[in-house]
Amino acid sequence: MSTTNKKWFSLNLSNTLKDQSHSCSCGKNERGCGSHDTPPAKEHRDGVDQIFDLKMDRRNALKKLTASLTIGAGAISTSCNVLAGEENKEMAQIEWEEQFKGNYKLMTDQEKKATVDRLVRSYQIRTGKTINMSSKNAEENVLFGYAFNISKCQGYMDCVNACVEENNQDRNSQMQYIRIHEMKDGKGFNFNEADDNYYHEVPAEGHFYMGTQCFHCDNSPCTEVCPVQATWREDDGLVVVDYDWCVGCRYCMAACPYDGRRFNWSTPEVPEEEVNKNQHYLGNRMRKKGVMEKCTFCIQRSREGKNPACVEACPTGARIFGNLLDPNSTIRWVLENKKVFRLKEDLGTEPKFWYFMD
Repeated sequence: MSTTNKKWFSLNLSNTLKDQSHSCSCGKNERGCGSHDTPPAKEHRDGVDQIFDLKMDRRNALKKLTASLTIGAGAISTSCNVLAGEENKEMAQIEWEEQFKGNYKLMTDQEKKATVDRLVRSYQIRTGKTINMSSKNAEENVLFGYAFNISKCQGYMDCVNACVEENNQDRNSQMQYIRIHEMKDGKGFNFNEADDNYYHEVPAEGHFYMGTQCFHCDNSPCTEVCPVQATWREDDGLVVVDYDWCVGCRYCMAACPYDGRRFNWSTPEVPEEEVNKNQHYLGNRMRKKGVMEKCTFCIQRSREGKNPACVEACPTGARIFGNLLDPNSTIRWVLENKKVFRLKEDLGTEPKFWYFMD
């Protein structure tokens, strides 16, 4: 672990423990209630220094921290009677393990499954309901690509609504991963003059419509600037985010030339009856406050052999999705038989998102 990451992790660990020092159920600060002989923050901070002085990788260091902190949490629970009931204890255990686990990208398949199982159980404890969460990896010989037929899009925004519902996006802030730009004929692709919030009957005369979202670039600048490696490109071409590891610095948002990233300023709110319970860990699971979100080509669907929700919802067939490595796929036919182009080709980002016209 780099010196920077060590300091960052130590600081966040210290702040977490500092917050806990005021939560004793005996009604006093835990340093003065008589049941805490050693200041917990210093005790755990010394443990952090000892762990980071050893030669080990980040995952092993975090495993040791998780084990020691879980024991510490149990001790506080016993002496202060903070946790009551088996489900509360189980929930506390889940939260500790999630907070201090290593980067999902570095985890084994077994560790991924254990993480998903904890999230499913956490949701069940909190809501009394069950979700279906996958951690399915990329398939071999699959590279996802997308094409958008500008001449067919009529600006209906069915794709936007389907995306919001499928990916459990916040209803209060009206977050949207997809943008549909209404552009004037003869003006070219000038996004500065486009209307992204039109409220009139479509299609409007003298206009055309063009959608943008994350383009899942092969040479993605967003993944290069992330200081904690919370975003990366998968083997099937999907650029994903581990919401547990993201620190919300928004470097990726600044680096993306396609406006494909979204920052959530508050905890996403979705009515319980509207929650899509078919989820993927790296996709549409419920996010915490202060992290980056984005289109994942509906990883929870695409890795099961389905089209993304936006493709399925489009009433005009303007959206094409498929495996670029399959010579018989529709996306390959489009690339081989239509005149296609990509936005900002000169940047060398190699987006896997093409535009074409009939």
